[in-house]
Amino acid sequence: MAIATKIAGHISRSSWIRKMFEEGAKLRQQYGDDNVYDFTLGNPDVEPPAAFGEALRQLANHPLPGMHRYMNNAGYPETRSAVAAKLSRDAGLAVTAEQVVMTCGAGGALNVVLKTILNPGEEVIILAPYFVEYKFYIDNHGGVPVEVWTNRETFRLNLAAIEAAITTKTRAIIINTPNNPTGVIYRADELAALGELVKRVQQRTSHQIYVISDEPYARLAYDGQQVPNVFPLIENSVIVTSHSKDLALPGERIGYLAVNPRMATADQFVEGAVFCNRTLGFVNAPALMQRLVVGLQDSSVDTAAYQQKRDLLYDNLTRLGFSMVKPDGAFYLFPQSPLKDDVEFVKRAQQQRILLVPGSGFGAPGYFRIAYCVDQGMIERSLPAWEQLARETIR
Repeated sequence: MAIATKIAGHISRSSWIRKMFEEGAKLRQQYGDDNVYDFTLGNPDVEPPAAFGEALRQLANHPLPGMHRYMNNAGYPETRSAVAAKLSRDAGLAVTAEQVVMTCGAGGALNVVLKTILNPGEEVIILAPYFVEYKFYIDNHGGVPVEVWTNRETFRLNLAAIEAAITTKTRAIIINTPNNPTGVIYRADELAALGELVKRVQQRTSHQIYVISDEPYARLAYDGQQVPNVFPLIENSVIVTSHSKDLALPGERIGYLAVNPRMATADQFVEGAVFCNRTLGFVNAPALMQRLVVGLQDSSVDTAAYQQKRDLLYDNLTRLGFSMVKPDGAFYLFPQSPLKDDVEFVKRAQQQRILLVPGSGFGAPGYFRIAYCVDQGMIERSLPAWEQLARETIR
């Protein structure tokens, strides 16, 4: 075999989105772009806020001396300070620049954190439905993923199940709010209860457990909701996030990790994270993007446009008989599959030229994911196809 056996196995198990992308390319060639309804990729269709373009033009017209050179592996001090100031406002705690490390997106941040904390064979709890890459990130650093289901009716935290899954090998719990793929925002009381659970286990076992809060959708919240900041609620917490979604910059790979200032080992954690940021090969978050996001920490794309798309799809699909939890944020719907076999349902949807991702790819067989970060005109054009799909599959 030309590549590692483990990697070949990973490829075969992680290919759903890639398969759907390839199917979409075939269907577009056959039927034309306007007649294929692709809901597979969480790739924002909106442009960055106007302030981003203004900052980019300003920097291009007035370049700073040495602005493309290497910097401290944790990132530029002014960028870390701007992030820390925003986190301080959100958390109501004094977060300092020294507790922030700039990274190559949230994926880079997650890998840095896992590399920093994991010993071989230690366990990381992931909450189903979960982001498809979590298992591979954990495996990258010798860890063992442990799947724990959220409440199957609401997709909210199942604290009893989490506690039952904790062992002497548990090193971390990853939470993702708003969640990909469900769009659920975990409430402050849920997070506080999780924090108390972790504190109780740590006191009993003298074993440190981290809660890693993966938050790239944190500014995409609907109906006047706010995503609670975890720092006041969970002492041993780390935030990993990016500006891929809130500033619509997924291709720029700009993110950060931030350590709770209340964490007893915060200084040592940051020292380890800076080292891992370098030795994993990320080295630094992109210099130009670090400069640009300094003044954009309170900026975001227009969430009203995403909410309008959510409501359009949610209202029409529930009218047709599809069952789902209404998302609080992010830009995904995660309905139950009308067919027991979610893969078969996705294949049936392809016959109507609707491209979806089966829930099996997110650790949740029996569901499917819709990414509605697409042109609203495409959503509207797709509705007759959804009606036909409902007639064929919902009984």
